Amino acid sequence: MSQRSVEPGFRPPQQARSRESLQKVLSAAEHVLADGGIEEFTVGAVADRAGLSVGAIYRRFSGKDQLLYAVKDELLGRLETAVGDALRSPAPGLRATVTGFTEALAQTFTRHGRVFPELLDAQRTEGRDRGLQAMAAIQRTFVDAAEPCLAEIRRPDRPLALRMAARTIIGSCVHRAASGRFWPDDLTWSEWATETAEMTLAYLTSAVR
Repeated sequence: MSQRSVEPGFRPPQQARSRESLQKVLSAAEHVLADGGIEEFTVGAVADRAGLSVGAIYRRFSGKDQLLYAVKDELLGRLETAVGDALRSPAPGLRATVTGFTEALAQTFTRHGRVFPELLDAQRTEGRDRGLQAMAAIQRTFVDAAEPCLAEIRRPDRPLALRMAARTIIGSCVHRAASGRFWPDDLTWSEWATETAEMTLAYLTSAVR
């Protein structure tokens, strides 16, 4: 869990045993969200899934909202890490960078595809702020990784084009996660990544007439 972004009032554990206990709670909370959605997400349900007492949950979290925020913070941290790892040492070239970025997003949403929509539906103001923070972070990661490939971009304003590409990919990903249950596109996340990467590359490498 990101210690810089936790909701006020929550104290991240310092001892290894306490951190393991926290991960157990967050894993249980994620499973409850995936299985029953936000309607069935309660402190009691999470405690049952984790094999803990309700009091043990309340000793760590003030209630359901703070627990939801902690789950979101954890998953967004994983997303930031996945993108950073994918773009830390990409193969040379714009194609490898764009493909690595879309695939990192797709892989994270594949692993947590049933949880992200529930979090997006249930987010409060502080949850939105954490989401915006994560999107800004992964955009910076992409732009920094793609800067050595600027010569391959044929748009007149190359830095702007990179930012536009990043925002479009991220926006598509979040929109797909939020609306896929109601407006499916009949693609797997892997297929979404491939198609999105190709469209992005077509935009970046096509000259403006």
